[in-house]
Amino acid sequence: MSALALHEQFVTPEAYLASELRSPIKHEYIGGAVHAMAGARNAHNQIAGSTFLALGKRLFGKKCRPFNSDTKVRVKMPNQLRFYYPDVQVVCDSNPHDDSFQDRPVVIVEVLSKATRRLDEGEKWDAYQTIPSLDAYILVDSTHTSVLVFRRTDSGFKKEVYTERKSSIPLDSIGIELPLSEIYDGMDFADLALVK
Repeated sequence: MSALALHEQFVTPEAYLASELRSPIKHEYIGGAVHAMAGARNAHNQIAGSTFLALGKRLFGKKCRPFNSDTKVRVKMPNQLRFYYPDVQVVCDSNPHDDSFQDRPVVIVEVLSKATRRLDEGEKWDAYQTIPSLDAYILVDSTHTSVLVFRRTDSGFKKEVYTERKSSIPLDSIGIELPLSEIYDGMDFADLALVK
């Protein structure tokens, strides 16, 4: 989802977290600036929901758990604190149940759209790379079958591309594979060609 600037005044992290628990809309936090989240199309929500479901059924009863877009991730960058709402994240070392955010995601999934692509591939990716626990950053296109995976290696993150629905994404750090057929379950991109 994309963010719209809410106001320019500095907000403390504590004030942001407290107000977010009462707010009817979600906001992201970038170094003291708060940005309202824009809504998403059905295609985006269907893909995010299918991805959450596919991860959830494979991780059922295991230590690692998926969280949907209602859970923030806190990113402690060298000179700035940020809170984002990823579409899906998998966490194996969870924060306490009374927190409203996670600090140690192993996998983060963002669903790309025309409105969010630049943010997800740029600002968010720059921030997410600084999370020590992150093993894989997955970018799922919502207009055609295409998934980019940035996987942590000893020499940095390496990019992988998946374009076949019969493919599966190996996620060794959480002991599963994620099939593209389930990510894109029910998606007919011919319908999206009519929407401009």
